[in-house]
Amino acid sequence: MFDFDYARQMMVERQLAKRGIDDARVLQAMQAVPREDFIDEGFEEFAYEDVPLPIGEGQTISQPYIVARMAEAARLKPADNVLEVGAGSGYAAAVLSHIVRQVSALERHASLAKKAADRISRLGRGNVQVRTGDGTRGWPEKAPFDAILVSAGSPAAPIALKEQLEIGGRLIIPIGRRERSQRLLRITRLANNRYKEEDLGGVMFVPLIGEQGWSEHQGQASVHLRKHLPDLIATAGEDLPNIDEPGFADVLERFADRRVVLLGEASHGTSEFYAARSAITKRLIEQHGFTMIAVEADWPDAAAINRFVRGQEHGDAAPPFLRFPRWMWRNAEVDSFVTWLRSHNAHKPAGEQAGFYGLDLYNMAGSIAAVLSYLDEVDPGAAAVARERYGCLTPWQNAPDGRAVLTTRYRDCEDEVVRQCRELLGSELNRSGSDDQALFDATQNARLVASAGKYYRIMYYGGARAWNLRDRHMFETLDNLLGQGGGTDRKVVVWAHNSHIGDARHTDMGKTRGELNLGQLCREKYGPETVLIGFGTHHGTVAAATDWDGDMEIKAVRPSHEDSFEYCFHLSGRDRALIDFTRHPEAAKALSVERLERFIGVIYRPESELLSHYTYAVLSKQFDAYVWFDQTSAVRPLAEEGATGRVPDTFPFGL
Repeated sequence: MFDFDYARQMMVERQLAKRGIDDARVLQAMQAVPREDFIDEGFEEFAYEDVPLPIGEGQTISQPYIVARMAEAARLKPADNVLEVGAGSGYAAAVLSHIVRQVSALERHASLAKKAADRISRLGRGNVQVRTGDGTRGWPEKAPFDAILVSAGSPAAPIALKEQLEIGGRLIIPIGRRERSQRLLRITRLANNRYKEEDLGGVMFVPLIGEQGWSEHQGQASVHLRKHLPDLIATAGEDLPNIDEPGFADVLERFADRRVVLLGEASHGTSEFYAARSAITKRLIEQHGFTMIAVEADWPDAAAINRFVRGQEHGDAAPPFLRFPRWMWRNAEVDSFVTWLRSHNAHKPAGEQAGFYGLDLYNMAGSIAAVLSYLDEVDPGAAAVARERYGCLTPWQNAPDGRAVLTTRYRDCEDEVVRQCRELLGSELNRSGSDDQALFDATQNARLVASAGKYYRIMYYGGARAWNLRDRHMFETLDNLLGQGGGTDRKVVVWAHNSHIGDARHTDMGKTRGELNLGQLCREKYGPETVLIGFGTHHGTVAAATDWDGDMEIKAVRPSHEDSFEYCFHLSGRDRALIDFTRHPEAAKALSVERLERFIGVIYRPESELLSHYTYAVLSKQFDAYVWFDQTSAVRPLAEEGATGRVPDTFPFGL
């Protein structure tokens, strides 16, 4: 059973206090109000994740941080009379009722207003009144107000709301000419006709519909862009031939002068993404001096591949990539590339051979397996929670990593799990060899050993700290690879998910959740020597699991959401294309408006796709270029003869 009280406490500590909310009365109010009571049935488990949630009528309940941030920005006092515009679920009004004397809440949807009033009444908050009405006109009978908080974005501050402020009163409102991209303003009334405006930063709210806001039938920027963008994309897009044709990589050669070429993927289980990266990488290796492929995989598994492609003996090493999600690397597309790389290297001296390296934290998947194995034995209920939590180990998966800490038993397991993970790490390191590559391996491993306890505790609970630790580690590993041997002429191709290689500063990852990533760190360190190339698709099939440690399934990818970048690319009519944002400034400008972007990892849940697999991003700032496939298919997983642990003759994959 979920411990909502504990989850609420963690929400206040981790999402609010640690992100700069320091008004004690606001924090106390957020602790006092049970957000789960304001969530529609079926979404209760998401109550303390810092994301907005649907509440019907096309509206959302604001994420906790935004509620707290607006309340703090309003500089509320105990005797204040407050108006809230856009009551929605009633949650924010309930929070405000713990801070001020009187709250009047307006909601334009009668069904939502009734639900909000009922919920607030059940909590016994007698100082709140909810009414159905046009929020842009305010509530004159209740004015003047010491503060007005508007939970929807408006093209300008409604005059009626400004005039209903008390002298010294504060209006907190999202303002912007685009429906879902605004600046949060604090407007203070200094005198009858004098106001002071302060910009509190960028936000995204649903539109404020009303007489002095957006028209319900205007459509405004999003519809305009939806009509305009596909034409720009069609004009700017450069057609790509079939991947297996020799000319596929021709247009990508323009990036061959970069030192670090990062190639993304919108899912971990799509054949076209792997095949395209292989074709591009082959060209960069054969004709442009690239000698390293660094991938989003554990170091020891990739090291086995590295020995294989260099024609080295593998000794008693176990076959690589046998843990979940094995299809991510044990697939026909990777096998074909690895076979080609071994053949390419066979004719090269050791110093000119291309290597295959893993960037990820040492044996993260193995560590997760150890956690699950231990919890399966001591507490199956906690193990089920853990599987859910690991299924959400992604920045785009707006599912509650807080679920993993909702049982006391789970917390009690922490020390034992950390001990087991450290022992697992130690036993793996004891198997290292003594050659030069093994010495470099050991150096990489030592970096993790030094902080293993901290890492495993962070990993156990997840969230932004776990993500940031992981991507910093990947960047440091990449940086060490580039610096190995003391030269500055080493060139690398990186294969990783879009969420790792696209600059996090231009997505909700960085702007809302405080997460950084590999692409951002590469841009900061290597500047113009780096190129970030994203990949995307509209529909098709994908190899993915429903839960962490679950079986691989071939799933249908739903057609992209109509408010997404992917949908605009689909409407362009391009089957396969490259858009180079540096060469097409008009398209880049149009694609610099925040829109939804889809991310599918090793977990895919089509039934909750909008909640689980979309986030807001600015595509043309997140990437330098974007490769588009309108329809894609799942990777082809390899047979599992190697799963016995015996090294087969056809090492590394055991076909």
